Amino acid sequence: MTSPGDFLTRLNRALDDRYVVEREIGQGGMATVYLAKERAHGRKVALKILTPDVAHALGPDRFLKEIQVAAGLAHPNILPLFDSGEADGLLYYTMPYVEGDSLRDRLNKERQLTLEEAIRIVGEVAGALTHAHQNRVVHRDIKPENILFQAGHVAVADFGIAKGLDA
Repeated sequence: MTSPGDFLTRLNRALDDRYVVEREIGQGGMATVYLAKERAHGRKVALKILTPDVAHALGPDRFLKEIQVAAGLAHPNILPLFDSGEADGLLYYTMPYVEGDSLRDRLNKERQLTLEEAIRIVGEVAGALTHAHQNRVVHRDIKPENILFQAGHVAVADFGIAKGLDA
C-alpha cells in the first residue's frame, strides 16, 4: 500500500505536462479529488482521480460513465467538465475548483436560510436538474454537499451515480 505522499508524487509525475497537483481536497467511495493548477491556463481545477483499488475491484466503467455524463451537460448551474484522460494507469477528469462553500457548509454556519435565499437556491438547483432530465440524466445523489456556491450562484456537482433515463 502506498502512502498519500507517495500517491501525490505519482500523480505529479503522471500529470506533469498538464497539471501541478497540490493537495487532496475530498474523497468519496469511488474517487479522490485534488486541488491542482493547470499548466496551460494557470487556473485552479478540481482533479478527480478514480481510486486505484476501486478501478481494480470494479473496473473503470462507472467512472467513465460519470465523465461521459458530465461532458454532456452544459448549464450555468452544473459544474462543467474541463478535461479528462488517463495517465500512468489513472483515470481522471477536471472541473472548476470552487472556492466557495457547499450548501452543507452554509447550513452548518447559518442554521437557517432566509425564505428568499432558500427559494433562489431551490430554483437554481431545479434548473440544473431540469436540464439534466431534458438530457435523459437523473442525478440520484442530490444533497447539500453536492450543491456548491460559485460567485453567489449554485453549481450542482457530482454526477457519479447518475443514471440515464433509458437505463
